Amino acid sequence: MFQTLKSYQFLFEELVKRDFKKKYKRTVLGMAWSVLSPLLTLLVMRLVFTQFFGGNTPHYTTFLFCGNLVFAFFSDSTNQGMTSLMDNAHIFTKVNVPKYLFLFAKNTQCLINFGLTLCVFFVFCALDHITFTWRFVLLLYPIACLVLLNLGLGLILSALFVFFRDMQYLWGVFTQLLMYASAIFYSIDGYSPQIQRVFLANPVYLIIKYFRVIVIDASLLSWHYHLLMAAEALLAFGLGCWMYKKYNHQFLYYV
Repeated sequence: MFQTLKSYQFLFEELVKRDFKKKYKRTVLGMAWSVLSPLLTLLVMRLVFTQFFGGNTPHYTTFLFCGNLVFAFFSDSTNQGMTSLMDNAHIFTKVNVPKYLFLFAKNTQCLINFGLTLCVFFVFCALDHITFTWRFVLLLYPIACLVLLNLGLGLILSALFVFFRDMQYLWGVFTQLLMYASAIFYSIDGYSPQIQRVFLANPVYLIIKYFRVIVIDASLLSWHYHLLMAAEALLAFGLGCWMYKKYNHQFLYYV
């Protein structure tokens, strides 16, 4: 796969540039929306939830930002990845190129946006008097898992979307449910141990918690936790690759 990507490096780079320009075409602020959009969402969530959930949560702004940062990347990446095949059907129906190339380009564009927002996140951490430690380097691990998860789910969703256009609406409902199940604006410490274990089945929650433990608590998670994160991300990626390999030749008949 990576060797193929290298062979199509020029096309891949052009697709990323096209997607990036297309997203902000005819907007006054342009690329600034990459930063403003999550910040405005954070502001709304802080205004709405501070009185209900933030009273006993230290560094609640950073607590919220961790959840919003991760979930925004996940949502943006999977939603754009889902339509990546259909959006580029006019290309791969005429030219024989790897179809996952379009999904990878979409995810790269989303990753760039995430990187810009991450820089703003660190500024907020400083303003919230968060102590920066060497542990911040470990954030690369959940980010890598999140990228892998996004790619895997993107492969699955884009394949399903070719056959079932209803996936766009179903995924919208599911992500809304997932947002509330990812403990973005509340802590699960008050729940029973049994309920807390249920949250561990949600890979987005695992990544959000990792960010909070490193940034706010300045602590480390167990190696079991690391393995669970990697396993869930690899499972999604493996299933996505299998679906593309199985249905690759059928895509042409449904686009």
